[in-house]
Amino acid sequence: MPQFDPTFFSTQLFWLAVTFVLLYIVISSSAVPKIGSVLEERQRKIDDNLDKAARLKADAEAAIAAYEKALADSRAQAQTILRENADALAKQAEARQKALGEKLAAQIKAGEARIASAKDQALASVREIASDVAASATLRLTGVTPDGQQVAAAVAAVSEGR
Repeated sequence: MPQFDPTFFSTQLFWLAVTFVLLYIVISSSAVPKIGSVLEERQRKIDDNLDKAARLKADAEAAIAAYEKALADSRAQAQTILRENADALAKQAEARQKALGEKLAAQIKAGEARIASAKDQALASVREIASDVAASATLRLTGVTPDGQQVAAAVAAVSEGR
C-alpha cells in the first residue's frame, strides 16, 4: 500500500496541505459568508420577534389596565346610582308614610269627633230616658204625675253631681 510507504509521506503531506488550503479558501469565501448571513438574519428575526412580543405585551398590559380602570369606574358609578336610588326610594317611602300618617290622624280625629257626638247624643238620650223612668217611677210610687221640667232638672243635677 503506497499510503503507508514512508517514502511518499512528504508528497502526501504537501498535497494534503495544498488541498486543505484550497478547500479552506473555497469554504471561507463562499460557504462561511452564506452561513454567517443566514445566522445573522435568523438572529435579527429573533430579536425583531422578541421586540414585537415585548411591544404587544406592553400593549396588552395597557389594555388590561384600561379595562380594569373602566371596570372600577363603572362599579363605582353603579354604586353611586344605587345609593342615589335607594335614598330617593327611602325619601318617597318616608313621604308616603308621612302622608298615610296624616291621613290616618285625620281619620282618627274624625272618628273621635263622631264618637264624641254619639256619646253626647247617648248622654242626651240617657237623660231623657232617666227623666222618663224617674217620672214613671214617681207616678207609680206616688200616683202623682210629676212636672217634666222638675224631673229633667233633678236628673241633670244628679248626673252632674257624679
